[in-house]
Amino acid sequence: MSRAVFDRLMAETRAFHENHPDAASFCPFPDDLKAVEVETNLINAARLFMAEDELEDCNCPQLRDACLAAAPFAKWRETYRHSGIGGEFLERFACYALIGPGGAFSSSKMGAYFVYMPKGLHYPWHHHPAEELYVVLAGSAEFHLKDSPTRRLSTGETSFHASNRPHAMTTVDTPVLTYVLLRGDLETLPVWSQAPGAETKA
Repeated sequence: MSRAVFDRLMAETRAFHENHPDAASFCPFPDDLKAVEVETNLINAARLFMAEDELEDCNCPQLRDACLAAAPFAKWRETYRHSGIGGEFLERFACYALIGPGGAFSSSKMGAYFVYMPKGLHYPWHHHPAEELYVVLAGSAEFHLKDSPTRRLSTGETSFHASNRPHAMTTVDTPVLTYVLLRGDLETLPVWSQAPGAETKA
C-alpha cells in the first residue's frame, strides 16, 4: 500500500516540478532515483496536517492530495528535536522527505521535501550549505531572507535561499504547504541563525 502511495506522489511531484518554471530552472528532476523502504514516523504535527481543512487555495490539487495520502506512511522529520527550541514549534512544524534521508526515494542530485505549517507559527531564522527553493503549493506564508524585505507568498510563488543565507518563515492567518528543493550539499543539516538585528539565536 505505502509503495503505491509514494509512487503516486512521485508521479505527481515530477509532473509539477517539470511544469513549474522556477522549479525546473532550479534543477532538473533527478534521473538517478532509487526506491527506498520508509520507516513510518508519525508525529503530532503530521496529525495536524492530515486534519487541516484550510488548504483549498491551491493550483495543484492533485499534488496536494497525493502529499496528504502519503502522510500516514511517511517518516516525519524531527530535525530540531534536540536543538533547544520550544515544544510549541516541535508540536506544530511538519516536514517529510520524498527524495532524501528518510524519504521513499534517494538521489545524489536533489532533495525534495514537503513542509506544512498551521497558521500562526514562526519557523525561526536558520541556514544550511545547500541551496534551496521553496514553492508554495497551498495557503500562504511570509518569507524572510536576510538583507531582503519580507514577502508574503501564495500558491505557485517561490523563494530562493542561497547557500548559508539565513532565512525564516511565518504563517499568519492561513496555513501553508510547500514543496522544498535542495541542491548542492544534501547531507549537512540546518542550524539556527542569529536573527538579523538580534544578539541571541532565534
